Amino acid sequence: MAEGPIDLIRLEGDGNSVVLRIDGKEQRKRPDEGDVLVGEFVVDTPFVRGTLKTWVGPEDLGEWQQALDSLDAGRDIAWREGTRDPWLVVELDEDDDRCQVTIKDPSDSLTTVTVTVPLADAWFDDAYRRLDSVWETWPLEED
Repeated sequence: MAEGPIDLIRLEGDGNSVVLRIDGKEQRKRPDEGDVLVGEFVVDTPFVRGTLKTWVGPEDLGEWQQALDSLDAGRDIAWREGTRDPWLVVELDEDDDRCQVTIKDPSDSLTTVTVTVPLADAWFDDAYRRLDSVWETWPLEED
């Protein structure tokens, strides 16, 4: 098991990065709801830097698995789109090994940031390993 935070999502390169860092597990406010993971998106570029707190439930982790599968198959993804939670959109560039990564906060700051990062084939093995590490470190039960 990992000690300390785990980067569930880490897209970086060429001086730009988008990370979803999971810091731990907490109980939801209502006793009939299961635990959630607490973390933050961290965006860092030479031009803009910022963080955005978020919570990740077991359904989000399952949907991230599906999003990884879609990306690995060469399709763009929109993770958590249409929810009150921050969204992550990844659009692949067919001409090279880059992608456009957009973080959108539709409910609190009403801010959207798009960053370009490389996306090499080796990234996928690491992304699946990160997901497995989060599941193993902080097991969550579906509601």
